[in-house]
Amino acid sequence: MITMSEDNKPSVEIQHDPEACRFFTVVDGVTAFAKYLVNEGTIDIRHTIVPKEIGGRGIASKLVAAVYKWGDEQNLEPRASCSYAALWCKRHGIDLPQNEGEEQASCAL
Repeated sequence: MITMSEDNKPSVEIQHDPEACRFFTVVDGVTAFAKYLVNEGTIDIRHTIVPKEIGGRGIASKLVAAVYKWGDEQNLEPRASCSYAALWCKRHGIDLPQNEGEEQASCAL
């Protein structure tokens, strides 16, 4: 579903499916998602998938932001097994434990 943001540009509606441990959106009939794992006071983004048909729109960033925002509301510390999430954290000034996310070339499944 496409909604309009405050600046009248199309934005995505991010939804949470806690039973599946994922945040997702459907854009142009295509689903993108970020899977996470909650464990011992942490929230670890394990996998972020945005199919190429809807890529290049900032969807992955919005999904990761939604996961970490929810985690923060639950008082969970961020972790990033997913290489994209690790890069997102670095870009947004979120400190992860040393070397986390840097050794993995792709998302954990």
